Amino acid sequence: MDKLYWLDQIKLQDRAKVGDKAFYLSKIIQRGYPVVPGFVVSAEFLRQFLENLNSSESLVADLPHSSLHLDVTNWRQLQQVAGRLRQEILTATVPQQWVSTIFQAAREWQTGCLILRPTLAVSTATPGLKNISGLLESVFCQCEPEAIAFALKRTWSQIFRARSLLYWQHSGINLQQISLAVLVQPVENAIASGLLRANSSGWEIEATWGLGVAISLGEVQPDVYYIQQATGVVLEQQLGNKMLAYSVDDAAPGAFSQPAPNSFLTPDHTCLSSYVIQLAQQKQYALQEEYLQQIIALGTQLVSELGKTFTIKWTIAGQTTSGKLYITQVTSPQSVIPHGHFIRGLGAARGRVVANALVITNPQHKPEQLPEGVILVIPTIAPDWLPLLQQVAGIITEQGGLTSHAAILARELNIAAVVNATSATSLIQTGERLLLDGDRGEVYQIKGNSKEEMESGRLGGENFISPNQPNPKTPHPPLTSHLPMIATQLLVNLSQSILIKQVQSFPVDGVGLLRSELMVLNILSGQHPNSWILGGRQAELLELWSEQIMQFACAFAPRPVFYRSLDWRSQDFPSLNDNLQSSPQSMLGERGTFSYLRNPAVFELELKALASVQQAGYSNVNLLLPFVRTVEEFVFCRRKVEQALLTEVSQFQLWMMAEVPSVLFLLPEYVKAGVAGISIGTNDLTQLLLGVDREQGQLAKVFNELHPAVMRAIAQLIQMAKSAGIPCSICGQAPALYPEIIDKLVEWGITSISVEPEAVERTYQAIARAEQRLILAAARRKLH
Repeated sequence: MDKLYWLDQIKLQDRAKVGDKAFYLSKIIQRGYPVVPGFVVSAEFLRQFLENLNSSESLVADLPHSSLHLDVTNWRQLQQVAGRLRQEILTATVPQQWVSTIFQAAREWQTGCLILRPTLAVSTATPGLKNISGLLESVFCQCEPEAIAFALKRTWSQIFRARSLLYWQHSGINLQQISLAVLVQPVENAIASGLLRANSSGWEIEATWGLGVAISLGEVQPDVYYIQQATGVVLEQQLGNKMLAYSVDDAAPGAFSQPAPNSFLTPDHTCLSSYVIQLAQQKQYALQEEYLQQIIALGTQLVSELGKTFTIKWTIAGQTTSGKLYITQVTSPQSVIPHGHFIRGLGAARGRVVANALVITNPQHKPEQLPEGVILVIPTIAPDWLPLLQQVAGIITEQGGLTSHAAILARELNIAAVVNATSATSLIQTGERLLLDGDRGEVYQIKGNSKEEMESGRLGGENFISPNQPNPKTPHPPLTSHLPMIATQLLVNLSQSILIKQVQSFPVDGVGLLRSELMVLNILSGQHPNSWILGGRQAELLELWSEQIMQFACAFAPRPVFYRSLDWRSQDFPSLNDNLQSSPQSMLGERGTFSYLRNPAVFELELKALASVQQAGYSNVNLLLPFVRTVEEFVFCRRKVEQALLTEVSQFQLWMMAEVPSVLFLLPEYVKAGVAGISIGTNDLTQLLLGVDREQGQLAKVFNELHPAVMRAIAQLIQMAKSAGIPCSICGQAPALYPEIIDKLVEWGITSISVEPEAVERTYQAIARAEQRLILAAARRKLH
C-alpha cells in the first residue's frame, strides 16, 4: 500500500498519483494561501483494490481490456453494465489496514465530518482532458472507519457510472489511462460558502449561507456579486433565493448506517443536515462586507499564481459572526473562450452544448423542419414549435422567463436552453459556432470546431453534448430502485409519448399532468381540431387522440394519469389558425373551460377519447380541468363528463387546476359542485397574483414563486383542500425551480408533487429529506 499524500508535502512528480484537483490545491497551500488541510488517498489504492476484488471473473478487472465490447449507444446495456460494475465495487471489502490508516490520519483534525473529493488525472497521451473532474461528485461521511470505507467505495465507483463510461468511450480514453485519487478533508460548519470565477473581463462571486453543498445540489439561488477585475470594485450585486442551508450534523458518532449501494450522492446518510433559513435572514446577503473584501483581495493575489482565468471555491469556517476564509478547490484555466460569455440570459434548461447557430428572426414564419443538431436562436417560441424542437441541440430566445413556453418545452425534451438573451438574433449569425451553457444562462462564441475544442469547452460540466458525438438521447437520468420510502406522492409532468419508455421506470406514482395541447401537436398535422371536425374527419381525429392517451394509460397502469384538457390561446399556437379563437392581442385569451362553453365540440371530442380509453380497459385516467374561472364553468364541464359516461367507472376522478386566484375564495363551492381534487398551477397563479406576464423575461425578478403572496396562497389552498377532505397536488414549475419550498409543501400537507422528468431525482430526495426532518422534529417534541 502506498502512503498518504498531505497537501502541504505534494511534489511535482506526485501529480499523476494525486490528481489535478489535489495538485493545484497543494501548489496554493504551499505558497501560504489559506486552504483547508487534507491528504490524498492516491490512485494506487484504487488500482490495488480493483486487482484484489473477490470475484475470479471480475467485471471491473476485465473492463480495461475491452472484452465487454460495451455499446454506450445502447441505453439499457449501458445502465446494466454500469450498475453491475458499481455494485461489485460497493459490495467489496476495503482492507482494514487502509481504513485504519485513513481514520487515524483524519482523527488529527478532531472533526466528526469528512468530505472525500475525487481528484483525477488522465495520461498525457489524451490531450485536452486535464479538467474532467466535473464528471465526479464529492461524498460526505462521518469520521468513523465503517463510514470512511463505504464513502471511499462510493467515490471510486463513480468512474464506472453510465455517464462516465459514456464520456470515456466518446473521448477515446482507456480506463488504464485514468488515475483516480481521493482528497480527504475535514468539514466544519460555515457562516457562508461559494465560489469566485475570475477572467479578464470581470469576476463573479456566488455566495450562500452555510456549506456550499446547497449550491452544488442546485437547491438555492446564491447571491451574486459582479466585480471589476482591475479595481476590485463591486459593480452590481443580486440577492439570491436562499431558503435552505447545510451544516455539520450534531448527531453523536456511531450513527452511521450504510445506504443502498446505488443511492444518490447527496447529503443523505452522511454527516450533514439541512435547515430552513429564517425569513429575515433570507432577505440578507450571505457575505458581510468584511468577508466580501477578503475574497476580492484573495482573488487579486491569486492572479499572480493562476493567471487571469480561474475558479476557486471558498468557505468561511465558523459558527458565529467571526470566521476564517479558506479555499476548498482551485480550477486551473482551460477555457477556449478568452473573453468570457458574450451573451447572458436566464438558464432555463440544464446542460451545455457546442453547435452551429441557426438564427430565425421571425417566429411567425415557421419552417417545415429544422436542421438536426443546431442551436436555434429566435425571439420567442410558441408551443406549436414543439415537433420541430426535437431535432435541435440547444435553444436561445430573446424573450421569456423560467416558466415561459420555451423553457418548459426545453426542460421536457432535455434540450439545453437560455431565455431572455437580449439581442441574441442580432448578435449571433447563422453558422456561427456557439457554446450554450444552460446551467449558467450564458452563451459563448468559439472559433474552430475540433474535437479538442469542444471537449475543453465542456470543462466543469457533466451534461456536455457535442453534435459530432453519438448521443443516446436519454432525456433524463435513469433512477435506481434503492431509495428511501416517501409518503408524499411524486408524480411526473409529460406530453411526449417518445419519453414514456425512459420515464415509466422512474420512482413516480403516476402522471400528475399530461399536457394535452402539447401531446396532440404530434397528430394535428398543423391544423386546428376544429378544422378536422368541420372537414368531416372527426372519427379519424378521435382515433388518433384516443391512441395518444392510451399510450400513457397503458405505460403507467395502474398508476393514475391526470389528463389536462386543452388549454391554449391563439397566440400560443399561431400555426393552428381558427376563426373561433380569440384575438391575438388578448393576453389571457379565452383559455381553459370558458372556451368549452363557447365552442364545446373539441371538449366533447376529448371526453369521447377518454371514454374510448376506459372502454379499452384502462381505468387509471382522470380528467384535470384547466384555468377554471367560475363554479358555473365547472358545472358545465361536469355535466359534459357525465353525458360522456366517464363517471360510470368508479375510479374516475374529475379534478380542476387551482391557478386562477378566485379559487382561493370559491374552493368550498367547487367541492360542493363535485371537484374531487385540485392541482395547484404555480405558473399561472404567480403571474395572476403578481400581475406579471411569465413570458416577459425582463420581469424575472418580479415573477417569483417564492413571493410571500404566492407562498401564502399555496398554503391556503393546501389547508382548504385538507378541510374539504380532497387531495391537493402541485404541478407548476415552482418545486423544480426552487426545491427548497418542498420542505414547506410537505409540512403544510401537500398530497402529491408533480415535476418535469429531469427534476424527479432531486425532488424525490428533497421530499425524503423533508419527511425525515418532520419525523425527527416530532420525535424530539415527544421526548421533551
